[in-house]
Amino acid sequence: MFRRVFGIARNSGFVHGYQQGYIYLQKFSLVNIKLKWVKDRTLDAAVAGQRDVKATGTLVSIIHSSAQCCLPIYHLSRYRGQLGLPGDLKLSTFIRRYPNIFVESCFLDTGGSPVPWFSLSPEALDLHYQEVSILRQSQLELRDRLCKLLMLTSDRTLPLQTIDQLKWDLGLPYDYQHSFIPNHPERFSYVRLPDDRVGLKLLFWDDKLAISELQKNSSLQQKGEDIKNGTLAFSVSFTRGFGLKRKCMEWLKEWQKLPYTSPYTNASHLDPRTDVSEKRVVGVFHELLHLTLHKQTERKNVSNLRRPLALPQKFTKAFERHPGIFYISKKSDTQTVVLREAYYGQEPVQNHPLVQIREEFASLMNKGLLDRSRGVYKRNRDTNSVDGFKNEACIADKTNQLSSEDKFDSMLYDYDSDSPLQSPC
Repeated sequence: MFRRVFGIARNSGFVHGYQQGYIYLQKFSLVNIKLKWVKDRTLDAAVAGQRDVKATGTLVSIIHSSAQCCLPIYHLSRYRGQLGLPGDLKLSTFIRRYPNIFVESCFLDTGGSPVPWFSLSPEALDLHYQEVSILRQSQLELRDRLCKLLMLTSDRTLPLQTIDQLKWDLGLPYDYQHSFIPNHPERFSYVRLPDDRVGLKLLFWDDKLAISELQKNSSLQQKGEDIKNGTLAFSVSFTRGFGLKRKCMEWLKEWQKLPYTSPYTNASHLDPRTDVSEKRVVGVFHELLHLTLHKQTERKNVSNLRRPLALPQKFTKAFERHPGIFYISKKSDTQTVVLREAYYGQEPVQNHPLVQIREEFASLMNKGLLDRSRGVYKRNRDTNSVDGFKNEACIADKTNQLSSEDKFDSMLYDYDSDSPLQSPC
């Protein structure tokens, strides 16, 4: 009886109408699909160690910014919030893990207590100078990255606090506010925001930059018909053993056929309760991750971008709903969003020169950690003892750099310590 009724319905066009209704629903209603999270060890390996490399690179920049390339531990502790280290990990403990990067000295304070000071090893200084050179050569590229980030926002403005959270991922210098932004007065300007914070505003809209990565590669990765219809599809791949259900496969196939809205265009006309709007949200994060060097960023770094990017409520749910495009790694007790298409295994498809320098820092860190465990390095317990030659070399090299006509050589601004101690360095 059921088959007979179903046959009549099919012949009368009811089923066809239902299928059309399904497509209509895909376009105008947010389909309630939940996909499971599956651990991807390969991409976890691409994320592992990034937190420590970022903390080390930041500390190297801070120490090198000091007048004598040497700072006491209590001065470095002021920057702990920028390092992203676990709350139960002492900063001095972290620094001492890598004795081939940070050289420790001691100095007695007025009460006779030893105060640890840290300078940089010749190997660390060499890598830092290489990084400075690459930053100088990549200045226009980094400018365009920052321009595109601001172009993603609705009013072309972002608080400096938000940019600070992304500066490592974007490859900006540690002190970009002082050494980078002033070099481009035609593009950027500091503004006072309504909440009294300082923001960075884009002054010039470049149509050549307002092309997303998906659009840029459409001729190579998209079908001609999809390009003509504006229904660009995202590259999708899943962790082995993911086991996508048929219902989810059908939804994803229909979702990919929906219109693609460029993240650089005004999307205020889209209903946030639709799959079309969600595809725009995915497109925004797809482009944002492409702007980063490692094609990854911590989830908390984008959690406060809802209003600047004109995104709907619970916008980060797009990461869970599209595990074939994004992978959420839970390494290092945090959530890191990774763009799947940017990796072949655990290796990035494209490797920026700054990423190569960071990989060299990671290798140096691993070597120091291993040598320390073998007892190669022994902590110098003598007070008031410093390696004068290393610090004199640091000061000499830094003086040579600062005497250059190129202002970009000065990657970090100097600040005065409020320490009552005389620097042992």
